This record gives sequence, C-alpha cells and structure tokens, in this order.
Amino acid sequence: MKYVIVLGDGMADEPIETLGGKTPLAYASTPMMDTLAKTGEIGLAKTIPNGMKPGSDTANLAVLGYDPEKYYSGRSPLEALSIGVPMQPTDIAMRCNTVTLSDEPGLPYAARTMIDHSADEISTSDAAELIEAVRPVFENETYKFYVGTSYRHCLIWSGGVVQEVTPPHDILGKVVGEYLPTDPVLRSMMEQSFDILDQHPLNVARAAAGKRKANSLWLWGAGTKPALSSFTEKTGKKGAMVSAVDLLKGIAVGAGMQVLHVEGATGGLTTNYEGKAAAAAQALLEDGCDFVYIHVEAPDEMGHQGSVENKVKAIEYLDARVIRPLYDRLTASGEDFRMLILPDHPTPIRLRTHTGEPVPYLLYDSTSALGGGALYNEAAAQAAGIYVEKGYTLIDHLFEK
Repeated sequence: MKYVIVLGDGMADEPIETLGGKTPLAYASTPMMDTLAKTGEIGLAKTIPNGMKPGSDTANLAVLGYDPEKYYSGRSPLEALSIGVPMQPTDIAMRCNTVTLSDEPGLPYAARTMIDHSADEISTSDAAELIEAVRPVFENETYKFYVGTSYRHCLIWSGGVVQEVTPPHDILGKVVGEYLPTDPVLRSMMEQSFDILDQHPLNVARAAAGKRKANSLWLWGAGTKPALSSFTEKTGKKGAMVSAVDLLKGIAVGAGMQVLHVEGATGGLTTNYEGKAAAAAQALLEDGCDFVYIHVEAPDEMGHQGSVENKVKAIEYLDARVIRPLYDRLTASGEDFRMLILPDHPTPIRLRTHTGEPVPYLLYDSTSALGGGALYNEAAAQAAGIYVEKGYTLIDHLFEK
C-alpha cells in the first residue's frame, strides 16, 4: 500500500457572492476530486489548535502528524533547515520577507501601507540581489542574512530573543506603524531597508516594467532551533516531500524525510504542477518511498492576493494537473494506494489572510469504498458529520491500512 497527501495550501474559503454563493472549492471544476469523493470519506479536521495562530507552519505540522503544541518552535527556524542554515541553540531565526510598501515621497516609514507581502512574487534571483544590497549595512557577528526562495528569506540573530511580529500577509492594505517590532535594532533594519531598496536600480527597473518594488524587508516568524522526531521512526513509513517553499522543505528536513526537487516549482500560480505529480509517482513507484506529501502553495497565494478568479484556477489546476495524473499513474501501476486531499487552513478571499476554521478533507482508498455520494467541498464535508478534533491524528487514519 502506498500513501499520498495532496495539500492545497489555503484552499478552503467562505461563500462568495460573485460565485453564486459558493466557495472557490465548490465553484471550481474538480472532476477528479469529485470522482474520488464518490467512494471516499469526507469530513472536517481541525488543524490549528486552540490558542495558536493560524499559519501554514502549525497547520502543516499537524497534517504531517506532529502536534503543533509539542513541536512548534517558530516558522523561520523550519525554513532555515531547508536553506541549510547552521543554527545554534542560542540562535533566533526570523523570516525576512521582501515586501512592497507604499512609496509616497517624504512619508515616515511607520505611516506607509503594506501593499504586497510578496512584491509580485519576486523571483529568487531578484530578491537575492536586494538581500546583497542590505548585507553590508546590517550584517555583523550578531545578524546574518540567508537567501531563501522568491520573497521568503531568513535572518539569524545570534543570542537573540523571540520577537512576536505580525506577518505581512495579515496587514495587507494597512498602515504598518502599529505592527512594527519593539526591538529597536529590528525596527531600525526595516526602516533603513526602505531607504536602501526603494530606489535600488533593480526596483526602479521593476517599477518601469509595471512590477511592484520589493522596497522593504519585513522581519517576523521568530523562533528557536526545532527538534522534530523522525517521521520514519514515528510512522514506520519512508516519506518524501514535494514543495516549492522552504517551510515545507524545512519540516521535511527536520523530520528526516526526502526532499524532492522539481524544476520550475515556484509556489505561485504558474508552478510546475505536472512535475510535482511526476516526482511523487517516481518516489512511490520507483524509489521505494511509502508516502509522499505534495504541497501546492498557489491557492493560498491567490487568497492573499484577493483574486477570486485565480484562486478558482489554482484549485482547478491542482485537480487536473496534480491529482489526476498521479491517480492515473498509481492506478496504471496496479499498486494499492490511499490518498488524502485537504487544505492546511482556510485563506478567505474576504480577509486575504489565514483563519483557524476546520478544513474539509477527502480520503480515498483504491481498494475499498469508505463512504461517498457527495462532492468534495466545505459544505459537503460539514454535512458528512465527521469531525477530527486533533488534526495531527488524521494521518493515523490515512495509515490505517
């Protein structure tokens, strides 16, 4: 038996008037997921424990079977594992976004507005050039910057203290002043970064090309060195991770899972969907893996952007370009398999950020009917009457065979 989790990041949502009162998941054309739901089990799972902030960090830990209340030590340290940062026990890791702030001349930094947490999903090469521009000013024995993927980078603060700073995707369209860190050095870095980056030649060129400037750093997601138990020792399964983002790859590294590289996997709407499906199939059918976790970031990014059309499109791409080809490959091989499909958390278009509401899941077994008769969406999952209160136990349900 082979096992798969397909995670559509932020895929769950609220009913939207322009979609006829349907959610993007219910509105999207998802024939593959609906086919699996005919014989599969659908229900709701609570992936964000009470009292914890709704983020992809805590939620994906839960979906992988790690209780966030036990294992979570901060978001950025998990990403640091993926980047290969040599963290010491006394280090603090912080996520360093390259963001777009409003650029009115002469306006104080604290009075600027958060326009885009991703600077139009800036390329890694462009972002790396901007990180290089701030290094000579900010780096010393205490503070070191490391380049990650796209807009997601890392600051290591030697001997630092965990600072709670609001994620930039939670304050889109808001003035940033009340959300700045209390630590004077971190705040000064962010303020000075605008002075360095706003008129950087790369940003001038981006603006001329109609792209948003990546004109400030935003430091958040602080935490200490993580200590995850081995996924194989915990489950008895050899696992692999397919994802474009450092957070998920870092969780995999920490758990001792194999990280599969997919050329063209970006974390955006135009990611290499087919490549992710092919990498998962190869790991399961040729490379001896028992379990693969496929993470697709696009629905979440489209939710943050507030794009109804593109969120629907991202869900349809997930269905047609990841789930269907993987299903076809596994079925053609004759290998028995179980597939769990779900979001990690909702990212409602109305809010443009995460919430901690329970998420709909679909569990399919190629060898037997688990239930079925309904389509896969939020309303159908709620109507099914199955509720997994501790989301980190859902993977045990997947592994029951």
